Amino acid sequence: MKSSYIIEELKLRSVPEDIVETINAFLKTENLYLGATRVVTTLLDNLNEDFKYNKEYNPIQQIRSRVKTPTSIIEKLSKRGYNVNIQSARENLTDIAGVRVICSYIDDIYLVAEFIASHTDIKIERISDYVKEPKSNGYRSYHLIVKVPVFLSTRTEYVNVEIQLRTIAMDFWASLEHHLFYKYRNEKEGEIATELKDCAEAIANIDARMQGLYNLVIK
Repeated sequence: MKSSYIIEELKLRSVPEDIVETINAFLKTENLYLGATRVVTTLLDNLNEDFKYNKEYNPIQQIRSRVKTPTSIIEKLSKRGYNVNIQSARENLTDIAGVRVICSYIDDIYLVAEFIASHTDIKIERISDYVKEPKSNGYRSYHLIVKVPVFLSTRTEYVNVEIQLRTIAMDFWASLEHHLFYKYRNEKEGEIATELKDCAEAIANIDARMQGLYNLVIK
């Protein structure tokens, strides 16, 4: 119903028919990607529950998911010089659907990643380990691009989902870095970038120490 209201509003505003059809197609595809995020979040919820009841431990603290809006998808396709249509979006954008997993400890990141990779119905497309090899700005996270099956009434489709695995500390830094750097970088870009990288190193050291403490307690 929401989609039909949007399309009717566009028509009332005399938006060109081809643009209306393109937006309508993106809105219909949105449900497909929402289904893909549900596949991943359900899988991870089941893992967490299994650990909770059988090992009295939760490797996952929080799971967040999102699907890019049609406007965001169109803007990204245009910016990268791709054709603006559904087929182009599905072929060229791997982050339309995203799931962010917040773990307690560094080892939990690799435990969850191994669990995801062990499922034969999930296809691993790409892995980027920014935990072991951080980005130049200090960013740390473990990224997986996967294809997951979405079961529809008439067919099954494999859809790309970007999964980001982080510790609480990594997520804390990334959230504030995005706010500070992208909002204020034009004022004191160099100074801010240097300070943020120093903070990333400090947080990484704390992460490693907390992992060491946990290992000590377990042993």
